[in-house]
Amino acid sequence: MLSETTKTRFAELIAKYPTRKSAVMPMLYLALEERGQIYPDDIAEIAEAIGTTPTDVEAIASFYNMYYLEPTATYVIEVCTNISCMLVGAMNIVEHLENKLGIKPGQATPDGVFMLKTAECLGSCGTAPMMMIGDTYYEKLTPQRVDEILDELRAKAKGG
Repeated sequence: MLSETTKTRFAELIAKYPTRKSAVMPMLYLALEERGQIYPDDIAEIAEAIGTTPTDVEAIASFYNMYYLEPTATYVIEVCTNISCMLVGAMNIVEHLENKLGIKPGQATPDGVFMLKTAECLGSCGTAPMMMIGDTYYEKLTPQRVDEILDELRAKAKGG
């Protein structure tokens, strides 16, 4: 079950839209933010709040790759592989992450700290190559900068 704080935020979101159903995507994001993934009971709560069926909400949640319906790693690394990023080395960054973490896109490290994904476009073409972890953009990447970021996040995950 979602917290009362999140339910209050749901009501605030709904009030901002002329049609209740228009609030579904930001509501899904709030549920994800609170619990790290979207659970079936979250979908049911959102559906009830906006006056639709759980099937309608689940269809939206499962369509977009930014909503996690299954457990994921502490840090989800999304590397942009669209043309702008690809032209300046995005695939080298993906390959570096694969080697450094010992995983392929769609996989998580055995310790559950990192998951690697590729993304079609993250909207930061002028600062390519880039990746997003959570809601933070890391831009103009080099393998050395990626290593620094991973080391910082791994230390943070261990409580350091």
